[in-house]
Amino acid sequence: MERTLSTIPGLSIITDYISTAQESELTRQIDTNPWITSMKRRLQHYGYIYDYRRRTVDPSMYLGHLPQWLMPLAAQMHTEGYFPAMPDQCIVNEYEPGQGISPHVDCEPCFGDVIASLSLLSGCMMHFDHMRESRRVSVYLTPRSLVVMTGEARYGWKHSIPGRLTDKKEGGIVNRNPRHAVTCRTGVV
Repeated sequence: MERTLSTIPGLSIITDYISTAQESELTRQIDTNPWITSMKRRLQHYGYIYDYRRRTVDPSMYLGHLPQWLMPLAAQMHTEGYFPAMPDQCIVNEYEPGQGISPHVDCEPCFGDVIASLSLLSGCMMHFDHMRESRRVSVYLTPRSLVVMTGEARYGWKHSIPGRLTDKKEGGIVNRNPRHAVTCRTGVV
């Protein structure tokens, strides 16, 4: 496990955060659960449902505790100090090659001070754009890497994934494959 601190305060990238065996098991568990297909990409909610249209989470959107298969990941992130409390909200997004997500800051009144997202199955380029200055930092997220955003990285930079089929990485071109992003947070509700 290698931890990379970027030029953005509060942004950490941990490569090989989980093993290939853990990745296979998480993927197997994810694929046995139903997908929500009402958006451009498939997704699953755990803990609380996040209402994308209203940009809210409230107690009526509580689904219950995170499932048993997600608890080891949540406990690992808490035990290793990435979260001050156990994550209680998780969204799994599936990105097909060519799909991305527009620049955004995760809902501030909805979620706590830490956002952590684990990449499964494929890598991708993630852009971080400063909200007040014309600055961009691009980071290639490898499969099984964990990106953690706190402080300035959480609140002062938008993050996005461009919708494309390939990424440039260290002078080479890398094809994208289907990718799952397991994003964990703590709720404010």
